[in-house]
Amino acid sequence: MSAEDAPAGGRRYEVPLGVEIATAWSWRLIVIGAGVLALAWVMGFFSEVTIPIAVGLLLTALSIGTVDALTRRKVPRILATFIVVIGMLLALSGLVTLVGTQLSSQFNEMRDSVVEGISQVQDWAKNGPLNLSDAQLSQWIERLQSAIASSDSSVINQATEVGSRVTHFVAGFFIAIFAAFFFLYDGARIWNWVVQFFPRASRSKVRSSGRAAWGSLTAFVRATVLVALADAIGIALVAVVLQVPLALAIGVLVFLGAFVPIVGALVSGLVAVLVALVAHGPVTALLMLGGVIAVQQIESHVLQPFLMGHIVAIHPLAIILVIASGIVVAGIVGALLAVPFAACANSVVRHLAEGEPPTTDGLLGDEAQPT
Repeated sequence: MSAEDAPAGGRRYEVPLGVEIATAWSWRLIVIGAGVLALAWVMGFFSEVTIPIAVGLLLTALSIGTVDALTRRKVPRILATFIVVIGMLLALSGLVTLVGTQLSSQFNEMRDSVVEGISQVQDWAKNGPLNLSDAQLSQWIERLQSAIASSDSSVINQATEVGSRVTHFVAGFFIAIFAAFFFLYDGARIWNWVVQFFPRASRSKVRSSGRAAWGSLTAFVRATVLVALADAIGIALVAVVLQVPLALAIGVLVFLGAFVPIVGALVSGLVAVLVALVAHGPVTALLMLGGVIAVQQIESHVLQPFLMGHIVAIHPLAIILVIASGIVVAGIVGALLAVPFAACANSVVRHLAEGEPPTTDGLLGDEAQPT
């Protein structure tokens, strides 16, 4: 600053370089944070559409390879898409039928086990450390019955809420299926249309970043399916060996739960432990718990590193934090979608920082898919 530019009185004011840098970063971070919050609010407001679309993307990442393989064998793409979507619906129907059949066939056995367990609890309350009398037990039972009877209105409200949620689930299910169909059939054109909204100078980077994210998503979903299948088979076999009821239903539950990495399979495996406790007592429950832990250790130390590789290289602590954030934002669905989103973001950042060439299936190619 020259003498002519100095303020009146001869004083010279300068902002320290550290403060200037911190200020520059601060206002940019505030703008970015505001943009992220605004985007999250919009997506949350339209969650009945955005969540099914996200699920449709996961289904597409799982099945795009099959559609491409059929297309390479001269099957028209629209026919290949129909075949794959119908196959997914049949597989889902088969899982639901399997669970329903086992529940109906073993319901009486589970009911008898629950009744026996309640009797054992009553005996323990009378003869154990609580030393309750029959009159005290009857009093507690009457209080429980009155509490249930007094909550009729809340039960009705909850039933109404459940009915509304079921309606939204069915609507979201069909949106996800239709979205997956059109992503599989016409994904390249859809992506090229999205890229046109960006400035011309940045379209190349946007297109390549999309390919990098898509490659990471497809790798993550396929690896997760294999890991979930291994978890389900392992825990179901342990349940069969220990003669725990509903072993196949437990396997299906573990398979679905394993789509939430680290946490999902463990939580769903604890359901197997609870069923073993109700059906056969604490010893079998402890053995079941040991089996669940053993399967989890094999998965986390062998399958996950081998299948995921460097494509979805996210630290376990980061995965836990991402899942927790997803649960806070959107509950169970947030936990399901948080890790794939983090994997895609991680892949895009590495691609832009290191200039790695993206590897992906044909969904986000430069040209539209053949019909």
